[in-house]
Amino acid sequence: MTVRKLQEKRGWAWNIAVPIIKPLLLATTKREWIGGENIPVEGGFIIALNHISHVDPLTAAHLVYDHGHKPSYLAKSGLFDNKALGYFLRGAGQIPVKRETKDAVGAYSAAVDAIRAGRVVVIYPEATITRDPELWPMKGKSGAARIALETGCPVIPVGQWGAQELLAPYTKKPHLVPRNQITMRVGTPVPLDDLRAQPRTTALVNEATERIMTAITHQLELVRGEKAPAERYDMAVHGDRFKKKKAS
Repeated sequence: MTVRKLQEKRGWAWNIAVPIIKPLLLATTKREWIGGENIPVEGGFIIALNHISHVDPLTAAHLVYDHGHKPSYLAKSGLFDNKALGYFLRGAGQIPVKRETKDAVGAYSAAVDAIRAGRVVVIYPEATITRDPELWPMKGKSGAARIALETGCPVIPVGQWGAQELLAPYTKKPHLVPRNQITMRVGTPVPLDDLRAQPRTTALVNEATERIMTAITHQLELVRGEKAPAERYDMAVHGDRFKKKKAS
């Protein structure tokens, strides 16, 4: 398992978070990082992965940190409403985003600036925890693709599994004992070079998004030893099964 030293100073927020969160993760999870050599040593890039639990941003941060980088996330703007938490999140380099509003453009610009400054931005292209009944990746949204096309940065696909056992989707009670196996498989950069010189049409962005989701899904198939469904779950078509479950 590849482990690297942090490439930059941690900063005050990470100096607080790491001594608290990393021992907790080590006490409650067993980690398996596969393909870590595919994570660039330096330069700005995107880590794109599937979303299966509210806790997996922490396990993904563990992966990125173990490979020498401090991850930045596009985080829900509501988390920044609390002054203390917002101050901490900004100190840790996190990027607030108001979904489905004009302010989301500002988050896009902030992510582009972060990439160009050499930072690592972690993005869940699904934008929310998957609603697929078997937790396969859903249809992706375009944010990661648009940022990658704008900056020319690598997009590193990651298929991850196990966090749903630590904290099942949309539940509040974690399962801490026995320690849960967290597996993250890192693929080679998604091939996007042929798209970057072309006009930025909707069809082009959709093609880039599909390539990213295909790469993530392939890594997850290798982790699970199974084949994903031929058709991705699409909430616009299939609805939100969690909301349906609550309504019933």
